[in-house]
Amino acid sequence: MNNPKRYTITAALPYANGPLHIGHMAGVYIPADIYVRYLRLRNRDVAFVCGSDEHGAAITLKAKREGISPQEIVDEFHSINKDAFNAFGIDFDIYHRTSDPRHHETAQDYFRTLLEKGAFDVHSAEQYFDEEAQQFLADRYIMGTCPKCGHDNAYGDQCENCGSTLSPQELINPRSTLSGTKPVLKETSHWYLPLDKHEDWLRTWLESGEIDGVQLHDPSKWKKQVLGQCKSWIDGGLQPRAMTRDLDWGVPVPVAGADGKVLYVWLDAPIGYITATKVWAEQNGKDWKDYWQSDDTKLVHFLAKDNIVFHCIIFPVLLKTHGDYILPKNVPANEFLNLEGKKISTSRNWAVWLHEYLEDFPGKQDELRYVLNAIAPEFRDSEFTWADYQARVNNELVAVLGNFVNRTLVLTHKFFDGKVPDTTDAGHELTKSFGVDEAIASARREIEESIEAYRFRDGQNAMMGLARLGNKLLTETEPWKHAKTDLELAGHILNVCLQISANLAILAKPFLPNTAAKLAAMLQLEEQSWDMAGSADVIASGHQIEKAELLFSRIEDEAMDAQVEKLHQTIEDTPKSSHPPMKDLIAFEDFTKVDIRTATIIEAERVPKTDKLLKIQLDTGLDKRTVVSGIAEFYKPEDLPGIKVSVLLNLAPRKIRGVESQGMILMAEDADGKLAFVSPSEEVGNGSTVR
Repeated sequence: MNNPKRYTITAALPYANGPLHIGHMAGVYIPADIYVRYLRLRNRDVAFVCGSDEHGAAITLKAKREGISPQEIVDEFHSINKDAFNAFGIDFDIYHRTSDPRHHETAQDYFRTLLEKGAFDVHSAEQYFDEEAQQFLADRYIMGTCPKCGHDNAYGDQCENCGSTLSPQELINPRSTLSGTKPVLKETSHWYLPLDKHEDWLRTWLESGEIDGVQLHDPSKWKKQVLGQCKSWIDGGLQPRAMTRDLDWGVPVPVAGADGKVLYVWLDAPIGYITATKVWAEQNGKDWKDYWQSDDTKLVHFLAKDNIVFHCIIFPVLLKTHGDYILPKNVPANEFLNLEGKKISTSRNWAVWLHEYLEDFPGKQDELRYVLNAIAPEFRDSEFTWADYQARVNNELVAVLGNFVNRTLVLTHKFFDGKVPDTTDAGHELTKSFGVDEAIASARREIEESIEAYRFRDGQNAMMGLARLGNKLLTETEPWKHAKTDLELAGHILNVCLQISANLAILAKPFLPNTAAKLAAMLQLEEQSWDMAGSADVIASGHQIEKAELLFSRIEDEAMDAQVEKLHQTIEDTPKSSHPPMKDLIAFEDFTKVDIRTATIIEAERVPKTDKLLKIQLDTGLDKRTVVSGIAEFYKPEDLPGIKVSVLLNLAPRKIRGVESQGMILMAEDADGKLAFVSPSEEVGNGSTVR
């Protein structure tokens, strides 16, 4: 669809069990906001919807730990996050919530329609049950060892170490997060979505963009890592997934006899987008169906990589099975943002919280927007540091964009009483070598192309490139010197600089909305339509401008030192409760079944198309074998040959990303999630028994 009539833009519903941090902003909300602001500047019909995801096991766990109700948890964080979004300037059309009765009604109606269409298979199956807590365990209530990478703290639905989607019964040594005890299997009934029956059309839709010969999207415009992740899941074989849970918090299953069961959060939450659109449409005199059921609407989901499977596989199956809904045209998911050399961790308080940033740096929303977009994890994980934040603000926003605009306006007032001077033929000869006209036109084109390709970093770079050109022009032509001998020539130079500034007031609006508005006010630009940008005659000669105000101020070392100290202090003050509880006692005979030996790493290489997995060749003293290990975040493959390790030899072989792993290297994991080899303290031969 080259020219959609309207756009439905969704931003992943933040989970209402904690505040927002900079990883959320860089990965989801700033990119979505840039895209929507751009579309609105182009006068496109847009519905930008979001809201709090307020159901699921994690919220009930938090409520149990704190001795309060789930509703109290979600009320608190819905308010905190909504206020933070508003203060930061994320311009949603509506920010709704899934605990709202209107959403319960919408989700239940949707479930009934799917039920009538035969979308589910009802199965009685064994599910883990905590005998001490006397309740069935949802996926997030269970932790254990990941069967794919060996990570010891994988959840029952996903391993956050290697990103694999799991089911609880795949976990090795499962344990209840409620009591720490080993759960037992107990029979219960649920409604399953048979994803395996949808593999063929999903594969075709993702790879070719077609369903039944109709072109629905262009896969060449999707991120390779998104399609690659989806293909990996489908190649591994999709499994039926339960769409209901045994919980007392959520959307009740609208079926007689289903007491004590709620809709699975990943059926409930995406329908939250639809509910939010309904409420917004009613409030604004629109038809919500135009935004979800019309073929001339472009649906785009913004989210992080851990939500790809839900938006590219489960939700499309739900939409298509219902029959009335369009499928997404793109899912430009981002990777993860790290912080000061570590993964962002909410449990360990290793994060920069949005609401705290707004308190510590009042009025500096655009500075954070700029830095987070400049380092956005669009194609790979990236990292935020306070030192980089300071450098980008001071060396780019202050020294380039702010300095250029300030000098231009100050000189215009000094020599021309704040009126835009005329251009001259002689002045044109002086400035044409800078290629300003083409640079202005090119900046607009590059920004358009970048934003429409979801490459927001490139778009921002193009905008800043125009500011750098303006700074270069002003510095090298020195109009303040020409003003002493040739005022008309100085006026021409300043006219050109003012035209660049006027273009920046428009082109910066998607990226730096507050700055763009301030600049437009100083230039007295009453209209700032996108169509005005791209030309060197945005403002006319004789136009009166306001006096200059600083767009940005320097970030001093003291402020950065305080933030780094605060970050480390909060993690020091956080109770060290991240280590899992001791597992259940085992008999000595069980331990004797385990064969752990010393081995030496011969060679190592990355597993293609993965960020964390290494393929490692070992000399075990008994044989040479291959083991796949999720340690690439902590070790470079070229540094590993020669290292002595401990390896579990008699673990049944399993395929991991197409590579057969013949054992497991033992690793120690500290409270910060860092991994280290378990190695003998003295030299022993390969094959020595660990006992």
